[in-house]
Amino acid sequence: MPRWLKIVLKILGGIIALVIVLLLAVTIYINSNKAKLLAKLNTKLNEKIDGSLSIGDISISLFKNFPHASLSLDNVLVRDKKWMEHHHTLLDAKDMDVVVDAGQLLSGTISIDHIDISNSAIYIYSDSTGYSNTSIFKKSNKPKTPSGKSSLEAELSNINLNNVSLTIDNQKGKKLFKFDVNQLKGKMDFPDSGWTAKAYLKVTARSLAFKTVHGSFIKDKVIEGDLVAGSNHTTGKINVTSKNFNIGGDVFKLDALFAPAKVSKNFTFHLVADKILWKSAASLVSPNISKTLYKFNLDKPISVNALISGNFSGGDPLLYITTVVRNNTLTIPGAVINDCNFDGMFTNNYVKGQELGDENSIINLYRLEGRFSNVPFKIDTASVINLTTPIAQGNFHARFPLTDLNQTFARVIKFNEGSADVSMRFKADVVALQINKPYVAGYINLNNANFNYIPRDLNLKNTSLSLHVNNGNLVINNIRVQSGRSVVQMEGRVNNFLNLYYNAPEKLIVNWDINSPQLHLAEFLGYLNRRKSAPVKPAPKGSTAATVDKVNTILDKSHAELHMHVGKVFYKKFLATNANADLLLSEDGIEMKNITVNHAGGALAIRGRILQDNVSNRFSISTVVRHVDIHEFFYAFDNFGLTAPTYKNLKGYLSAKAMVNGKFDGKGGIAQKSMTGNVLLNLTDGALIDFNPLKTIGKIAFPFRDLNNIEIPNLDGDFDINGDKITIKPMQISSSVINADVEGVYSLGRGTNVAIDVPLRNPKKDLSITDKAERQKKRYKGIVIHVKAQDDGTGKVKMSWNKDHKKT
Repeated sequence: MPRWLKIVLKILGGIIALVIVLLLAVTIYINSNKAKLLAKLNTKLNEKIDGSLSIGDISISLFKNFPHASLSLDNVLVRDKKWMEHHHTLLDAKDMDVVVDAGQLLSGTISIDHIDISNSAIYIYSDSTGYSNTSIFKKSNKPKTPSGKSSLEAELSNINLNNVSLTIDNQKGKKLFKFDVNQLKGKMDFPDSGWTAKAYLKVTARSLAFKTVHGSFIKDKVIEGDLVAGSNHTTGKINVTSKNFNIGGDVFKLDALFAPAKVSKNFTFHLVADKILWKSAASLVSPNISKTLYKFNLDKPISVNALISGNFSGGDPLLYITTVVRNNTLTIPGAVINDCNFDGMFTNNYVKGQELGDENSIINLYRLEGRFSNVPFKIDTASVINLTTPIAQGNFHARFPLTDLNQTFARVIKFNEGSADVSMRFKADVVALQINKPYVAGYINLNNANFNYIPRDLNLKNTSLSLHVNNGNLVINNIRVQSGRSVVQMEGRVNNFLNLYYNAPEKLIVNWDINSPQLHLAEFLGYLNRRKSAPVKPAPKGSTAATVDKVNTILDKSHAELHMHVGKVFYKKFLATNANADLLLSEDGIEMKNITVNHAGGALAIRGRILQDNVSNRFSISTVVRHVDIHEFFYAFDNFGLTAPTYKNLKGYLSAKAMVNGKFDGKGGIAQKSMTGNVLLNLTDGALIDFNPLKTIGKIAFPFRDLNNIEIPNLDGDFDINGDKITIKPMQISSSVINADVEGVYSLGRGTNVAIDVPLRNPKKDLSITDKAERQKKRYKGIVIHVKAQDDGTGKVKMSWNKDHKKT
């Protein structure tokens, strides 16, 4: 071995031996002077505080932070001078390592390099007067060291925290910040201008309540990232930045600015996330805000830019949050909007100068567009104001083909053609829609619509209408409805529409003015049929289908007053002109207040009701017929079910009063055997023409009389109707050929039993008698034939002698 190498090895061995001796000396010194060192450490640290500091035990580690020595302190308690009043310990450290200069330690001097705190609790407390337990730290008046650092800065340039609970409790400002610090490791430098720091942070936020009554931001979220901080002595402000600030699994860019107490106690957080889910973003804010945000949702991630600024002394912080949403799916209460795009903004400073908070909050959605139930729409600006009682408002615009509505209105209506143009201003309570009624104003225009109204099975085509809502009233005009050959022009109005819509739909009354050049009633028989039953399975609550079901229910429950004028009314063979009607349509059916028409040279007036339910549609009608041509009248109504005589056999002018009840058969006709009531009639200038039953009898009984044209100057009749049976009350028929007394039951089916008394005296012999009593006496002079028209049991009517006739 070369001599120089031996010398080097001996020197290294000596140095190592010296270090070992020194380390052993330090260890022996500390172990021998533990109490003395502990006292010196307590004294040194208590020089920095205005309160009390106690250390339970001390031990040394020479290799943990070599060449420095680590003093391990156990059960360190730091309390301010008012601890007995508030009982909040500033520092309760179970494990605390104070890294000191080993060489200076041998000389009895403690020079702190850095401090590691583990398994501890830090509680920074301020009472309602503004006093804080951090006042324990005295202001240092010592000059700076040659390096530019004060002795305290040099000693506290590096503090590491592990498994530490950090609480900032501000009773005056009603703020509570509480974090479980899993790890905080950093290094500070102190240039002449101030200080800089780099740190790694991993904490769990148990509370970040800027106002405790509202709850915590980012509650129970894990926060992790690398921080760069700095402060300037001139401004006193602290800047903190991070490019990977992870909150609950979502990565943000962070820029924060703090102004310490001696400046203004202000703070500002600027957070930017390129991609974050709506629910994740909503979970970061306090419950008073999130409870409203949770009512909405977006399926895909969005970008968020949040600015939070305030004052540590008290009050809510100012929030200004923006977002950009593109090609997303937005869920709102009761609806889903697809292909959604908008720029969003939230702030709790809606009205400048007012107190920050929920009542002064607003959510704005700019240039909102999307598809609601397959209907494309646009809203210039939609707003939700006041998070305490959220109010949504905006301007809604949409133009679309009506077929886009089929999926939404499948239970009620099916569109085949047409377009819609909608423009609405709305304002509605998001939470208590039923309590605080919405404001809606604007119009809905439907053009060239062809559709089927399913509950009534009505097919309408070339239909147009314009709905205007203003001051809670609904005005419906420019309506054109066509069903087959019928064309109807309508104008309508519903006063107090929005209030009644929610509170009492059964009180909704639509006033309609209806005009039509011609109306074919057969095309509207759906109104006479009972409504089709609603779907057995109800739509999910809050869904669009549920809203449609509600509208359909309201259509059932509401009332419509119809004031109609129709030039011509057609129904099968019936034709009326100059028809006027006042109708009331309700859930129960149709009330005919006053219907008048001209028909067959005379007039008809009708009053009554059509009662509609899920079983059948019943009617109760009072009719007055004035001087109508009986030939045309019987032709129009298919002889009222009579097989004889028919309209071909009748001539004259009929007047009548009828009160009848019955049921419709679902096809616009009257159900068999359903009609009951009474009919009073009067026939003037009448004639029975070519009535074969009388002609057959007359050839034998009256061979010399003209039975082809039996004139009846006047005839009064009183009939009771009960199903298919018509009871003919005693009726005298006086004619030019024959007189007859008729009484009994005439059946449209089986059961006919009519007694007919026929005086054989020729009525022409009595034409010169002007005295009615004398004429009546002469009526029965001579032979009177008593016959019976009776059902033979098979439905055929046969004539026979009436053996049961009672002589008078």
